[in-house]
Amino acid sequence: MQSEVKTLTELRGQLERVTYANEENGYVIAKVRVRGYRDPITVTGNIPSPVPGEVLCMSGEWHNHPKFGEQFKVASCSCSVPASVYGIEKYLGSGLIRGVGPIMAKRIVNAFGEKTLEVIEKSVEKLLRVEGIGRGRIGMIAKSWAEQKEIRSVMIFLQSCGITSAYAAKIYKRYGNRSVATVKENPYRLTYDVAGIGFLTADEIARKLGFDEKSPVRAESGIMFALHETAAEGHIYYPFEALLSKCKELLNADESVLKIAFQSLLAENKIVIEDLHGNDRIIRGVFQTDFHAAEVQVAKMLKRIRDSAKNVKEIQIDKELKDLQKKLSITLAEKQIEAIKTVVANKLTVITGGPGTGKTTVTKAILEIFSSVTDKILLTAPTGRAAKRMSETSGRSAKTVHRVLEFDPVTGKFKRNDENRLVCDLLILDEASMTDMMLMYHLLKAVPEHATLVLIGDINQLPSVGAGSVLRDIINSRVFRVAELNEIFRQARQSSIIINAHEIINGRYPKIDNKDGSDFYFVNEKDPEKISDKILLMVKERIPGKFGVDPVKDVQVLTPVNRGTVGVAKLNEVLQEALNPNGFEIVRGGCRYRVGDKVMQIRNNYDKNVFNGDIGVISRADRENQIVCVNIDGNELKYEYSEIDELVLAYAVSIHKSQGSEYPVVVIPLVTAHYTMLQRNLVYTGITRGKKLVVIIGSREAMLFALKNDKIAARNTWLEERLRN
Repeated sequence: MQSEVKTLTELRGQLERVTYANEENGYVIAKVRVRGYRDPITVTGNIPSPVPGEVLCMSGEWHNHPKFGEQFKVASCSCSVPASVYGIEKYLGSGLIRGVGPIMAKRIVNAFGEKTLEVIEKSVEKLLRVEGIGRGRIGMIAKSWAEQKEIRSVMIFLQSCGITSAYAAKIYKRYGNRSVATVKENPYRLTYDVAGIGFLTADEIARKLGFDEKSPVRAESGIMFALHETAAEGHIYYPFEALLSKCKELLNADESVLKIAFQSLLAENKIVIEDLHGNDRIIRGVFQTDFHAAEVQVAKMLKRIRDSAKNVKEIQIDKELKDLQKKLSITLAEKQIEAIKTVVANKLTVITGGPGTGKTTVTKAILEIFSSVTDKILLTAPTGRAAKRMSETSGRSAKTVHRVLEFDPVTGKFKRNDENRLVCDLLILDEASMTDMMLMYHLLKAVPEHATLVLIGDINQLPSVGAGSVLRDIINSRVFRVAELNEIFRQARQSSIIINAHEIINGRYPKIDNKDGSDFYFVNEKDPEKISDKILLMVKERIPGKFGVDPVKDVQVLTPVNRGTVGVAKLNEVLQEALNPNGFEIVRGGCRYRVGDKVMQIRNNYDKNVFNGDIGVISRADRENQIVCVNIDGNELKYEYSEIDELVLAYAVSIHKSQGSEYPVVVIPLVTAHYTMLQRNLVYTGITRGKKLVVIIGSREAMLFALKNDKIAARNTWLEERLRN
């Protein structure tokens, strides 16, 4: 029996507007004006980087959507520049060309009509005839037009490989005019060089380009990708046999091919394989070379600092403590005095403790005492938020580690290192639990031998986002002095947030009374849909109405997961619509950004001096110059449209992303559907982010599940053993 062959309908029309575009998979919903149809038709499917005004030649079929009615589903599509005056004006005014907005597009088209695009392409100087265009704007237009042509050629090339062209702009930004040549030479580079492109996508491109599945380049790239993935999970090394198994599954390759690739990577110094001896067994660990060097050197440098001589004159600690308590009108607890004396007597000290145990008071006391013998004191923290909070609590200037080390975005290196060390006699690193292996390596390289180093952190917080568990390994090694603060002070006992944080980390159910005047509330609800509705009501009306806070600036929703009804993505969508429905809007990558939106930076950007986890508000947008301005901690930062993917909506953020930050009000959903993520230290970290009010909305079963799960996900590191040995 012959199978039925579907006849596809051919349509040609002008793209009117893009309703939705997902850059990850190229899926688009758009309105297209087609001759013979009174109103623009709805088109769905894969359309490469659509620009309003373009002419689309589409092949597909009609279908009836149960909710949205008749739509044309695209099977294939090609785009061409518009020929009509109307289309050209829409095309130029879409934001495609930097320096040309809707008003300027109208002026240009009025001047040159159907020859407008030809003028821009071949005789751009003629644009000087148009009001408002000077030589500076002409240069901007010419450059942007050339870039768009190159991006389009990259896009067409990727399409020919059968891959969505959504990442063409990123590829062009990374490689410039060598984009196509670079991808042809080694498509696997994309997995490391271009954010968002994974190994499977690069592998598909390679296959279309004719790369052999057994090629050494593929095997080596697959191994390195697998190692990068394990590092993203926090591992410094990965056991050889387990990594080999991962790579066999990823690449569908023979073990013999992979073992040859491992040997090549060793010869190229891209990996290190070390036999790790411990607990009566040997682990054959595979390291990325930079991680191995960092771990080995961190162990050496920590011991170097501990064992070297001091450079400050002797402190009469008992007298200083007596004078200090009198000056500040305080009485230090025994554990606090012990911690301060430990810092004065030792070159390297760890101070750990939960909220309300006096870490801030101890820090102030250390600063006061050391100030009597030196003015060379540096305070630092891994994130901008943590550094800002350190400045506020200590009364002294604190900077991020990157700023202290004088990171140079041009070279991608730190100016402060082992050849140009920091000028300090005392260095205090706060939020040390957030410091990953690579950052600690760069910091320790720059610490002078004579300096006293103090690491302050809460060991019960979630581990660093980057690979390693540095603070925990240092403490567990038992070769350094550790001062643990575990007494909750009387003033802190008045806060239910602090009391319940300690209850939770000790595996006990929080004390809940939900009385007026409390700073900790638990709203019992099992249904995720109802939890979402209650979060919306709390954030928009109840909390601002009762506590007089701003729902955008002061209230932060923290959730354990990214997906689902009460995950980050869905909650942001709901909260944006409720709190900021009418701001000037830009649609990028399937996400709507509006002026007035709360957003979070999700990658370190050293050019802008803004870091992963920093939160701000979109203050204005300039469609003509393709710029979005974001106010972060009082600084207005400019983002080009191509950089907007560094920002995500932040009405709701994951608890992991909230580390090192504090918010006036925190709202946390807890549902049993999150069971894979529900851990004691996760809930503890979320609660301790709230300064004035914490509201948990969820089920008692979910809370009990989290309390029972005190297993911290093991990270493969060897720092603890290196320190012991």
